[in-house]
Amino acid sequence: MHVLVFQHVPFEGLGAMAPWLDARNAQVQVIRQYEFDSGLLPELSAIDLIIVLGGPMSVHDTDHYPWLEAEKAYIQSALRAKTPILGLCLGAQLFAEQLGGAVRKNRLPEIGWWPVHWHAAAQHIWPECQCADMPELEAIEAVGTRVFHWHGETFDLPAGAQLLAHSAACVNQGFLYRDHVVGLQFHLEMTPETVEHLLVNAEDELVDSPYVSTAEKMMSEPADTYAYNQRLMGELLTYLVAPR
Repeated sequence: MHVLVFQHVPFEGLGAMAPWLDARNAQVQVIRQYEFDSGLLPELSAIDLIIVLGGPMSVHDTDHYPWLEAEKAYIQSALRAKTPILGLCLGAQLFAEQLGGAVRKNRLPEIGWWPVHWHAAAQHIWPECQCADMPELEAIEAVGTRVFHWHGETFDLPAGAQLLAHSAACVNQGFLYRDHVVGLQFHLEMTPETVEHLLVNAEDELVDSPYVSTAEKMMSEPADTYAYNQRLMGELLTYLVAPR
């Protein structure tokens, strides 16, 4: 399995996805955009999966980060070629933009461990999930799953995409487009180390706001939460690389 990864800052890496890839002997090529990686991008026909990671920049910051233009063009080509592709946070926003959705400031920043509530489309990926739009459930709070967030922007749901989840702070938390494109505003790949790296490098973003946690609260999240999130990520990766 050949996997291409776009990494935008050194402190947002593969996290818990790395052992999943290692266990499958995946050949992983990482494009480190923060090093102004000028290496040639591979032909899409040679790639089984693309992973586009997060980062503090906006999809609109092409003047400051000129490599964004080439990355957007490659993503657009991957979408047309129906290459399986996963976008996390900034990655999801890049997908939404390339599919015609607007990317804009969210009404509130969302940082820390906050629940998302699943929609029916999530069952394509996670068949056992309980969904907020199932009429037999009385309250959406009953189906919340604690996941990690670190974002100030959001995206509009692209035409043809299916909403995967929402949260109290953000209406569009993820989408499935056809059967090979998944964009998640949140992070299922976190480990205690990756959370700590974000805190060290972006602690200035911890403003006083209803959905911004303290560093202490983020670092106190129990191991069970990480384990469950990582299981969901493993199931998502398995879904994306499954034969179509």
